[in-house]
Amino acid sequence: MAPTGVGIIGPGAWASSSHIPVLAASPAFELRAVSTSRRASADAAAARYGVPGYHDHRDLIEHPGVDLVVVAVQVTRHFELISAALRAGKMVYSEWPLANGLAEAERLAELARTAGVRTVVGLQGRYAPEVRYARDLIHDGYVGTVLGTAMVGSGMVWGGEVASHSQAYWFDNSKGATTLTSATLHALDPLHSVLGEFDTVTANLVVGRSEATVTEDGSRIPVTAPDQVAMIGTLDSGAAASIFYRGGASRGENFRWEVNGTDGDLVLTAPWGNMQVAQLTLAGGRGTDAAVTPLTVPPSYSEDVPAELARTPAEGVAQLYAALARDLAEDTRTVPDFALALARHRLIDAVERSSASGVAQSLR
Repeated sequence: MAPTGVGIIGPGAWASSSHIPVLAASPAFELRAVSTSRRASADAAAARYGVPGYHDHRDLIEHPGVDLVVVAVQVTRHFELISAALRAGKMVYSEWPLANGLAEAERLAELARTAGVRTVVGLQGRYAPEVRYARDLIHDGYVGTVLGTAMVGSGMVWGGEVASHSQAYWFDNSKGATTLTSATLHALDPLHSVLGEFDTVTANLVVGRSEATVTEDGSRIPVTAPDQVAMIGTLDSGAAASIFYRGGASRGENFRWEVNGTDGDLVLTAPWGNMQVAQLTLAGGRGTDAAVTPLTVPPSYSEDVPAELARTPAEGVAQLYAALARDLAEDTRTVPDFALALARHRLIDAVERSSASGVAQSLR
């Protein structure tokens, strides 16, 4: 197959450290265009990557060599940009969150269904080798019957400080990129991909810090986004689930996920709380073992990752693009798409409604 042409709207810090090196290393994809909101930055990106650069997203979408439009900008712009690409009949890869709220997510999912094009959402944490190996171990009976799971993590941002005013939107609940919608859901998606979905969930969202400091000038900004996220619930399997995510970082562990069963236990840990880019460690114990010990993940779980991208923040993105390439070649649909993203936005909505009402919410 000829390479799939990719155009990136928002070739900033994240895209330049993940999407672009992955595309450069993949024979299945080719970067064809970039777009930013300003002419100067578009010209700079064009010179850097050797492709056309546009300051109007419509020009990128209309580029005949662009088959897949990647949207890697603030979530408040997702609806406008994704809608335009879908209406043009282009495939779309949206960074997570898909949309700013459930209503937008519903409209985008319906637009994608009507357009009949493939979609991708950047929930790459489920592709981590340690996560996929843990899933296979559980399927093969390593822990026996899963009784419960507990996850504790840190958002790393959403603490008491933020570097610049350009990042202050993280603390505004109306902007859609919060501890709940971003860090927590990036970690919850792998949990659900391994253990199944919530049947019911009860939640408590707390704004622990009412202000944050912008370090570039020392000013203070209000915080309206919850920075303490607590959930308990029951999975479809009947297993109990407990999740707690905090804003900022912990002096203890920043990510720990346990899966406990009748015959054994699995534990995934990382020093970084944004698990979709974290370097995970998997440990396990079963039967007469008195403690968990590190488990070696077979090399086959990393075979889709170019050597230069292994153990980097781009690793999960490389796995996601590799899965998309297989889908396109084999006419399968395995990657997280807008329908899956809509289910995740419905979970966010259920969590918010539970926190506001104090009543458990059904996800059926």
